[in-house]
This record gives sequence, structure tokens and C-alpha cells, in this order.
Amino acid sequence: MFLRSRAGLRRTAIIAALSVGLITPMAGVAAAGPGKPGTGKSVAAAAGLRAYLVITAPNNTSGAKSAVSTNGGTVYASYDAIGVIVAHSTATDFASKMRSVSGVQQVGASRTSDVPAASSNPAIPTSPSQTTPTAAETSRVDMTQIGADKAWDVTTGSSNVLVGVVDTGVDDQHYDLKPNFDASKSVSCAYGKVDARTGAWRPVGDHGTHVAGTIAAAKNGKGMVGVAPGVRIASIRVAEPTSQLFFPENVVCGLMYAGDNGFAVTNNSYWTDPWWANCPNNVDQAAILEAVKRAADYATGKGVLNVVAAGNENTDLDNKSTDTLSPDDSTPSSRPVTASCKIVPGELESSLTVASITSSNTKSSFSNFANKVNVAAPGDNVYSTLPGGNYGQMSGTSMATPHVVGVAALIKSVNPSATVDQIKAKIAEQADDLACGSDSRCKGTTAKNTFYGEGRVDALAAVQGGDPNPQPGGPWENTDDVQIADNGAAATSTVTIDGRTGNAPAATKVDVNIVHTYVGDLELNLIAPDGTSYSLRRANPGDGSANLTTQFTVDLSGEVANGAWKLSVRDTATYDTGYINSWKVTF
Repeated sequence: MFLRSRAGLRRTAIIAALSVGLITPMAGVAAAGPGKPGTGKSVAAAAGLRAYLVITAPNNTSGAKSAVSTNGGTVYASYDAIGVIVAHSTATDFASKMRSVSGVQQVGASRTSDVPAASSNPAIPTSPSQTTPTAAETSRVDMTQIGADKAWDVTTGSSNVLVGVVDTGVDDQHYDLKPNFDASKSVSCAYGKVDARTGAWRPVGDHGTHVAGTIAAAKNGKGMVGVAPGVRIASIRVAEPTSQLFFPENVVCGLMYAGDNGFAVTNNSYWTDPWWANCPNNVDQAAILEAVKRAADYATGKGVLNVVAAGNENTDLDNKSTDTLSPDDSTPSSRPVTASCKIVPGELESSLTVASITSSNTKSSFSNFANKVNVAAPGDNVYSTLPGGNYGQMSGTSMATPHVVGVAALIKSVNPSATVDQIKAKIAEQADDLACGSDSRCKGTTAKNTFYGEGRVDALAAVQGGDPNPQPGGPWENTDDVQIADNGAAATSTVTIDGRTGNAPAATKVDVNIVHTYVGDLELNLIAPDGTSYSLRRANPGDGSANLTTQFTVDLSGEVANGAWKLSVRDTATYDTGYINSWKVTF
């Protein structure tokens, strides 16, 4: 039934190809467990350029960086705030030498295969050719099952809420994703460092685009609609092309990037390659555990909720005994493991971990189970977006997770000041209890058990009530006319914002209404209370139209919200005249 990948979590079965285009499985897929993208051909494990995680105390990496070079390596990337260095070396004794360096706490190989040559000059994935959907949006069982269709009467989500899809990349040009996609916040972290070039975030597989649609496909009357169709999504591609593997350095990069760039929630439908379970008594796996944990904790500390798939091996994670999937970048072999060997980031304390249920509210056949499971969501035959304007069904905890991510984004939309812990608590409190039933493997009570955690996520209940102390969102408006000097000094108009806490949103709306006989002469800037200038519009002498009524979206997340904001309008040429009629700021 399921098309299963050797690796086990990311690539999920495509049950049917729907809407437009025939979706076919990717090369290199073999039996093991539904979920993980196909690994393609195994990379030979011959000694060559290898990647290592060198771990020090946070903000104390300088000595270790110098030692990397001394011991035959190069620093590929460094995450100083958490004390994690990504080093490359061809020296077979590199790790052992680095472990003796003063200040170095751990050193471990992050893969059992050579670093691809592409790491030195990654290619930009091709943007898929697009087909526009013609089918109308329909009521889908997964959305009605969690009450998302009713939650939309409360909120469809706020564009101030940014969600990161940490995955195989996202098709930003897809009809249903383009309206909510934020290219300015999208990057690739393949190979372990940020690549912010345009398009670097694009898909190297179908998985990330499918996840993105479940979270935030636009409510536009065609195709499908996501759980939170009003929030913004960004792609943080951590999968490497060809192999589609998510190596530890890539995951560290992705989580750190989310923490530093204003994300509210991340979707993590994967386990970190090459080891299914990382054992603390293995020097390489111990370093992977520590590095990914530090990155996840860093993101959490920055206000990011990391929602993670429980996995698709139908395994009791509290009683692991055997790992047959690892290492998945070379030759997997069977090895004994214990409960102390952790799947990351799914078994990290900071993660909100999601199991999968069927449309009948029973455990999906593939879903892992454990005390760590927080909640459950639909993961069988989920219909969502695929690259190129396509749509199709996939199954897995990978598909359950974005439902919970969407609910978290809705909660953040109605309660912008909610913390990570508060969002997790709200999801848990409002989840609908699911009993174990007759399956003896399930441990716990109806209210909390190893199959379903706190129960099936409930979007409607989670957003009802909103914020008891909501922050004002405006608009703050000035309707006084201000004359604009002809080819003279800039005219300014001020609005004063108060009653807010913290910084302004990343998607602040600035509406202007300017009466002028030749708008091509006009240069517009927004001046923050601290004097920082944000360009809204440059003069364009070729634009001979009259009057300017438009809206600008500005990232003001680096500015304190309260204070006097000014619209500056300068006429850059002679003859034509006009005035600022009105303008407003909306959060």
C-alpha cells in the first residue's frame, strides 16, 4: 500500500495523483517504512572530504577554529552562539586530534559518506513549470476532523505570523502557495550553512511542498486550503539534492536560522540523518545529539515552537531495541539500540512531537508511539500541494505534523504575545481525548497516552477565546493634508503609535493616499522613531500617472513599535505639485 523509503520518515506514500499532472515516485526508493524521501543511490563511504561537528562552550569557538586549520581541516560554518563548528577535513585522524584541543568538548563525524563536491558551489534548484488549478476547493476530511473549517470563522491566520518549513524545499510559485510565501525569509541550509541566494530554497523533492500546503495553502477558491491560510510561510531547505538527506549540520543551520529571523513556528517532518537513533555512548552520535539539541533549544529560546513528526516505523520509542535503517548515507546494518538512543529532533524535550491518526481517529499503522508524543493529527492519505501546480495524497507522521503547525500558527495569530510554552499548553488543553482502545501496546489513560498524547488537535477550540489582553493593531492614521514642495524639501506627516509592547511586525502595512499630478516625481520613505529610514518608493520619471493610493508591506521587526513614525515624501522634479492626503500604519 505505502510506497516506502529505505530511510523511513520523510518520504511518504503518494497514494494517488490528483488534479493536474501524474505524480510518480522518485528514484532509489526501497522498502522500510513510509515517510522519508527516497535516498537515491548510496554514496560510497570511501575516505575523502568528511564533515565534523566540533563542539565547545557557547561563544567560545575562536581557539577551536584555529585548531581546525592546524589539524588539517577547514571551518565550513560556525554557530558561535551555541558553540558548534562545522569543519571539513580529509585527514583520517582529524577527529582524534581535535578532541585533545583545549576547550573542545566533543568532536563527531556528521556523516559516514564524503561531503558532496557541490558543497563548495551549490546549484540553485530549478523552478518547476507551473499549471494553474481549475478544480474548486472542497471540504476535506482532515480539515473537518480537526475543526479547521470552523476555526476559519474565528481567524484564517495573520500575515504577521511566520512559519518555517524545514524540509526538502518549497515550490514558491505554486498557485496555492505563492500568495503566502515569503521569499525574503527563505534560504537553503544544505551542507550546513545559509545560502540566501534567490531560489536556493526551491524543492529538490515533493515532500516540503506537500507539507507547506497543509499549513498555509491560500483560501482562494481553487485547489485546496491549508489549516492557516492567512499566515506567511518560508522555506528553510535542509535536504541535499540527489540524496535528499537531512544531515546534522543542515538541521543545526536551519534551526539557528529560524531562531535568528523571527519565525514563530517550524515544521520538522524528518529525522536527522544518517542515524535513525543517536546513541550517547558513540562519539559521533553524541556530538550529533548535542549539536541538534543546542540548535533546537536556541530556536526555542528565541520564541520558535519546533513541531516535529514522531516517525513512521510503528515502533515504541520508549523501548527501542534494534536499528536497521542506519547509516542511511552509506550501507545500513542492524545494530542494537536502547531508549537512551534518541531520534532528533523528535525526541528532544523542547519539541512538540506529533503522531498520526486515520480518518477514523485510530492510530495510523505506521505511526511511532511513546511518552514523548504530545498530540496526534490526521496523517493518512492527506491531500495537498505538489511542485508545479500539482496536488496529490501522501501519508505519514510527516503529513500529520503540519496540521499541528497550522493550529499553532492560528493560536499565535489570535494571541500574538503567546510564548512557546503557552502555545504548547493551549494545544494540549484543547486537544480532543482519544482512548487507547484494544491495542495493548498503548500505555496511559484516555486523557494522555503513548499513541495520541493529549489527543487529536482541535483547531477551533484552540483559537476560541483569543488573547485576554490583546495588543492594539491599529490602524494609526493621519488625515491632515500636508503640501509637497515642488522639487524641494521632503514633506513629512506623523502618526504616533502607543500601547504596544516589543517590536513592530515583520509584515507591517503602510497605506498612503497622495494627491499629485505626476507621481513619477515622488520618493517615499518611512522614518522610524529612532530615525532609521525605510525606502517605500523611488522616483520613476517614466510614470506619468496622477495620484498615488497604494499599500506597502514593510519588515519593521527590528524597530520598537511605540513612538512617532513619519511618512517622508519628496518631489524630485519641477512643475507638478500635490499633497499628502492621508496615510496609516497597521500591524
